[in-house]
Amino acid sequence: MSIPHKNFRLKIDELKSTLAEIKGLDISVGYIVEEWAEPQGPTPFPTITSLRRWDHILLNKYKPLYLPYCDLCCLCTYGRCDLSRDKRGACGLGLSEQQSRLVTLVCAIGAATHASHAREILDKLIERYGRDAPINLGEQVHVEMPVTRLVTGVKPNTLGDLEIVMDYVERQIVQTLASVHTGQEGSLIDYESKVLHLGMLDHVALEIADVVQTSLLDFPKADPEAPLADLGAGVVESKKPVILVIGHNVLPASSIIDYLEENGIRDQVEVCGLCCTAHDITRYEKKRAKIIGPISWQLRFIRMGIPDVIVIDEQCIRTDVIEEAKKINAVVIAASDKACHALPDKTMEDVDKIVDELINGIIPGALILNEERMAEVAVKTALKLFSLRRSKIAGLMSENELIEYAKKCTGCRECERSCPQSLPISTAIAKTAKGDVKALASLYNRCFACSRCEKACPRDIPVLSMILKSSENMMREEKFKMRVGRGPIQDTEIRAVGRDIVLGTIPGVIAFAGCANWPDGAIDVAEMASEFAARRYIVVASGCSAMAIAMYKSEEGKTPYEEFSGEFAAGGLVNVGSCVANAHISGATIKVANIFARLPLRANYAEIADYIHNRVGAVGIAWGAMSQKAAAIASGFWRLGIPVIVGPHGIKYRRMLLGNAEDENAWYVYDAKTGEKVYGGPAPEHLFYAAETKEEAMVMAAKLCIRPADTPQGRAIKLTNYISLYKKFFGEERLPKDIHLFVRSEGDIPITYRDEVIRYLREVGWVEKPVTSNPTHLTEVVEKMKVRES
Repeated sequence: MSIPHKNFRLKIDELKSTLAEIKGLDISVGYIVEEWAEPQGPTPFPTITSLRRWDHILLNKYKPLYLPYCDLCCLCTYGRCDLSRDKRGACGLGLSEQQSRLVTLVCAIGAATHASHAREILDKLIERYGRDAPINLGEQVHVEMPVTRLVTGVKPNTLGDLEIVMDYVERQIVQTLASVHTGQEGSLIDYESKVLHLGMLDHVALEIADVVQTSLLDFPKADPEAPLADLGAGVVESKKPVILVIGHNVLPASSIIDYLEENGIRDQVEVCGLCCTAHDITRYEKKRAKIIGPISWQLRFIRMGIPDVIVIDEQCIRTDVIEEAKKINAVVIAASDKACHALPDKTMEDVDKIVDELINGIIPGALILNEERMAEVAVKTALKLFSLRRSKIAGLMSENELIEYAKKCTGCRECERSCPQSLPISTAIAKTAKGDVKALASLYNRCFACSRCEKACPRDIPVLSMILKSSENMMREEKFKMRVGRGPIQDTEIRAVGRDIVLGTIPGVIAFAGCANWPDGAIDVAEMASEFAARRYIVVASGCSAMAIAMYKSEEGKTPYEEFSGEFAAGGLVNVGSCVANAHISGATIKVANIFARLPLRANYAEIADYIHNRVGAVGIAWGAMSQKAAAIASGFWRLGIPVIVGPHGIKYRRMLLGNAEDENAWYVYDAKTGEKVYGGPAPEHLFYAAETKEEAMVMAAKLCIRPADTPQGRAIKLTNYISLYKKFFGEERLPKDIHLFVRSEGDIPITYRDEVIRYLREVGWVEKPVTSNPTHLTEVVEKMKVRES
């Protein structure tokens, strides 16, 4: 018997008496786990240190590299402490430890953000549907919630079953965050272990959030044929009242749609969304709303003057949304206590009174924490405000105003210095001042509307609005096709591809996630996704990345979603949904180990992660700037042994996890059958890598799909893609200089490049290396294999 986490728990492996015989019973207060068919593994509800040994195995292979912006610590009143030149702060912390401490803090923020979202949506759907409401992800998903099962050992069947899981996640986030306090953890490696722990917790929270809404709202359930939907500013009928919903919680948006449906006025009001709420209201199948685009389109759409009412819930909202709304005479309604924005709480007030105050400008907006009341206020306000507002505002500036603003520019170039993209803004403005009103339009596709240029301008020139005005016609006509988020991957799909992924004959799984601040606009992500899908990788996308992939058309006028299928199969392009659906990507890799390899799933984290790391060629690409949430998502993939590549903006967290391919001692693994140590090669070479260009990212992604367990055929296929991408982007006459590190025997050499590779191998003195088909980092896996063999 044990009493974990303050909950009473009775665990009986086997009990025989004259009255009964009991096997595999685990009872906690409010929750019963039956273990007849699938016993729990060694780490149910893991604490901070339960998986520390696995973390250290990874961190000894992939050493943290820190590139600090600043060598001061300002987190407490002992400081500011100078940590430069091997100095230590008043608490004894050095600069490397301080950097890892900050990464821990960042990931704790991200994990807490997703956990709070998961808790809120779970509690509200339990209130609406009851604790006994079943988890239902479709007929083809029998291994539901693989992340939750793997981490906690719980096999949930109903919403009520998830409460104990949420209690665990919240408790562990608090426990881990405490280590960031002054005078606590002193080891960078143990801070990094805590980062991985937070990432794991984050994926559990992600899974809960998406599974409960997929189960109980009218969302596609693991549907590889999820329909195509329109995306872009051009899909909105601005001749109607427009309600714009921004954020990540679908419940406020779905309540607005429900209210319109119930009152028979669904066709009288346009409901559209930005960011992850947009993903989910587009998944709201029978009452589908319009999707505008990613987080970076907030200012674009608002400044066009289109929305009458802006409803914000939580996460990824511009914190100046009220000021921006005032400029177009729109009103803001806040629907979450996590983003109150100093608005008066009107939750309990009369609806018509609130509407009158909003219409007459008595208040700029309202905080309404009841979804049904909020929906009624939003709809009534939009209907009444529409006609009044249209007579007062035309949206963007006139063409003459555009030229006059351009003439105010002194060419100081402060706008360019503050621009994350280093766009040639001053040159374009100078041309505009001379009457070339289209000069600024060339910046539109590469601008992600952060408005830093405006804030830096000493002449208060509205640079972003000028860019938008020059591109107004193009913006109002933008329409793209995006596949609706399909949710989890079917078990049957995993069975169909598991063998080929593990053997390497499907070269890899490439997952695109992250925020929308792309180095060169949405085209970067779309081109990478199309390249890998055409090469018969399995391509998966979520969140803003999934939207960005749609915002690009081929010469035939098709988006990637129209060119490739939505199946989790070679050459497929899968949109799993919003940011919380990232758990279905990690869950798919877990299912490969469980369904294909038949490894026990529940509470068996280290063994499954070891299997994924050594056998499943999966790589994440988070190409835009990373929020704290994106950092937590990435760290959840790292703990599973899955590498992540970030773009130039991602390096701003000033830390990478890099392997040293030339250090042969770092790449030994055990042969699980013999227990002998064998050379596994630098596969994958890195765990967290920053690429400067999309070309570098594509070459690196192909290389990071290489795994120690690849068959000769699989390794040859992976090397074919690595070499061909390298030649495509860095010169036809060149081979990658490290190709000899990945050729174990002549059977690994791609037929297409055989003669060229053999010549190079002879030049560098390559020798054949032993190969194991059963690599592992864990001695306990060796012991299990011995028992199985005997």
